[in-house]
Amino acid sequence: MAAEVLSRAGVAVHLFDAMPSVGRKFLLAGKGGLNLTHAEAADRFAERYGERRQQIEALLGSFGAAEVRAWAQGLGVETFVGTSGRVFPTDMKAAPLLRAWLQRLRHPAGGGSAVQFHMRHRWLGWTPDGQALRFDAPTGEVRVRARAVLLALGGGSWARLGSNGAWVPLLAARGVAVAPLLPANCGFDLALKAPPLNDGQPLPVQAVPAHAVGWSEHFTSRHAGQPFKNVSIRFQPPQGLTFERKGEFVATATGVEGSLVYAASALLRDEIVRAGHATLLLDLLPDFSAERVVREVAHPRGSRSLSSHLKSRLGLDGIKTAVLYEVLGKDGMNDAVRLAAAIKALPLHLVAARPLDEAISTAGGVLFEVLDEHLMCEALPGVFCAGEMLDWEAPTGGYLLTACLASGVRAGQGVLAWLHPS
Repeated sequence: MAAEVLSRAGVAVHLFDAMPSVGRKFLLAGKGGLNLTHAEAADRFAERYGERRQQIEALLGSFGAAEVRAWAQGLGVETFVGTSGRVFPTDMKAAPLLRAWLQRLRHPAGGGSAVQFHMRHRWLGWTPDGQALRFDAPTGEVRVRARAVLLALGGGSWARLGSNGAWVPLLAARGVAVAPLLPANCGFDLALKAPPLNDGQPLPVQAVPAHAVGWSEHFTSRHAGQPFKNVSIRFQPPQGLTFERKGEFVATATGVEGSLVYAASALLRDEIVRAGHATLLLDLLPDFSAERVVREVAHPRGSRSLSSHLKSRLGLDGIKTAVLYEVLGKDGMNDAVRLAAAIKALPLHLVAARPLDEAISTAGGVLFEVLDEHLMCEALPGVFCAGEMLDWEAPTGGYLLTACLASGVRAGQGVLAWLHPS
C-alpha cells in the first residue's frame, strides 16, 4: 500500500520480500473469505483497537473502511456487507484482488513509477556504518542504499509466511523501542483445576505440572476439534469492564480456540501474564434463564439416564454434556444445584496462550511513542515502520487488515514528505 502511494507520485520504489512471492499472509487471510474491513460506525470501529485507539484512529481518518472498499473497487473487485457487518469481496477470494493490485504496481497508469520487486531477499539489518541495507539474496549478500526506507516486516505469527520477528533485535540495537511480541487472536491451554496459590499468588504457568494441562484423554479423543455452538463466555478482569459475548469456539487437544475465544484473547492473555491463569465462565445455554435451567434440571427424570434427561429437557448433548462431566465429575453431575449452576457458568481455567507462531496476529512491536506522526522512527531519520510490526492489536473482523492498509498509506505519505519537504 505504501508502494502504491509512492508509485502514484512518480517515486522510484524497490520492494524487497524474503519470500518467493508477495502477499502470502494476504492470501492466507483469503482462505476464510478475505474479510477486508467492517461496515460498523466509525466510532465503534475505532473502539476495537483498545489502548491504541487514538493512534489507529488517526490513521483511519485518511484511509478507513470506506476507502478500503473504494480501493478494492478501483482494482475491479466489488465488495458486499455480510450479515455480521463484515465486508468481503463478492467472490470471497484474495487471489484476484492481489493479482490486480500487483499488475497496477508493475504497470501504473497516468505517469506513475513502476514498482520493482526483489523476491527472496531477506533483510539482515544495516551495514556497520548504517548507510546501506543488507539482504540475504539468492546470489549472496546484497547491499542497497536508499533515500528512504519503509519497514513492514509483520509481527511474529505464521513465521513460515515470512513474519518471524527477527527484526526486533535489529531495531532495538539502533535505539528503537519495541514492546515484546505476544500472541493475539490466539487459543489457550487450560487446566481442569485452577492452579494452586503460592503465598496468596497463583503459580506461574511454568509451575503448573504438565500432566495437569489440557482436557482428559477421554474428552480429547472424542471431542478435540468439535465446536461449542450457541454458547456465551464471560470474563471479568480485575480492572476494567466485563467481557461477555455469544458465539462459538472449538475444543482443541489442550484447550480452546476459535472466534469467541479470540475476541477475549487480549484480556485473557494479559490476565495470565499478571496472575498465572485466567478463569472464564462458559454459559452453555445463553438463551435459557438460570431459573429455567434450575427447574428443568430438578424435574423428575424417572428411569431415564442423566444424559437423556438433559437432552430432553434442555437440549444438552454431545460436547456440551461432555464438558460438564469433564469439569464436574460424576459427583458434581449428580448434584442438581451444582449442575444447574455449571450449565450457566462453567469455569474454564486457562493457564497459557498458545505459542506466538500459532496466533492469528501479534500484539507488541515498535512503540508509537518513538515514531512521529508519519510513522518515521525518531532515532532513525528516513526510516519508517508500518503494519503489524507496530505496537497495536485488534480482534478479527476486518480490523487487522484495515489498520495495516491505513498504516501503509500514512507511511507512504510520510516518505513523500521526507523526500520532498515543503
